Amino acid sequence: MRQASIRRTTAETDIELTLRLEGGDVRIDSGCGFLNHMLTLLAVHGGLGLTLRCKGDTDVDYHHSTEDIGIVLGQAFAQALGDKKGIRRYGDCFLPMDETLVLCSLDLSGRSYLGFFLPMEAQKVGDFDTELVREFFAAFTRGCPGAVHLRLLSGQNTHHIIEAAFKAFGRSLRQAVSIDPLNAGVIPSSKGVL
Repeated sequence: MRQASIRRTTAETDIELTLRLEGGDVRIDSGCGFLNHMLTLLAVHGGLGLTLRCKGDTDVDYHHSTEDIGIVLGQAFAQALGDKKGIRRYGDCFLPMDETLVLCSLDLSGRSYLGFFLPMEAQKVGDFDTELVREFFAAFTRGCPGAVHLRLLSGQNTHHIIEAAFKAFGRSLRQAVSIDPLNAGVIPSSKGVL
């Protein structure tokens, strides 16, 4: 089973995370209710097993927790994937949610890039700053280098936009990390390395 467990402690956050690419329990305690909801959606739609506990400086805000969780989750994916032999590498999803339609397309290329085109009218959903959505995805691409593109095609409701983005990301990851039976044991690159 492809899995990883990571503990990361800084002056701002203390994070314990276990990831299983082939599925398992999903238990999220990020210290932020809205982020718990989004990470649960990512795991469920990604077919992942994910347990997470984060104690952060939430008396300041959710910035450090959100960013550091993104970093650690990305690192866990990188560790669980190892040399990436046999994976499909690419994933994409058009995800509708009521009036909202979000595209996520990604490449686990080993090169970090975030194309983030999710305009959101509301600055907060509950007590969560919506600008932190970008921080999470940018941090993930630093932890697990790859190109991630998120684009809003239609939608107005900020909660729906963010939720659709996390679901689409999970479904795109599910495709990208899945094993391609036609190329089992082969690194999916003409360069021979990702």
